[in-house]
Amino acid sequence: MDIIARTPKQVGAAVRRTRRTRKITQHELGQKMHARQATVSKLEAGEPATQLRTFMDALAALELELVIRPRTTVSTEEIEGLF
Repeated sequence: MDIIARTPKQVGAAVRRTRRTRKITQHELGQKMHARQATVSKLEAGEPATQLRTFMDALAALELELVIRPRTTVSTEEIEGLF
């Protein structure tokens, strides 16, 4: 299933949703990423200062990949409703 995210908050929610679906704790994800649980928490909260490297490490740990494509016409508000 594709997940659309346009804001740091939406990216964090997508990571959280995937992690929970896979029944992985923040601590366990952090271990897979070689990061602290607090780092995972900040990523999932959409902390704007989160480094791209942290995000990419989370994707790799969750066996996900980033796909870049032209933006759809769906509004940000409609996307927020998905989370």
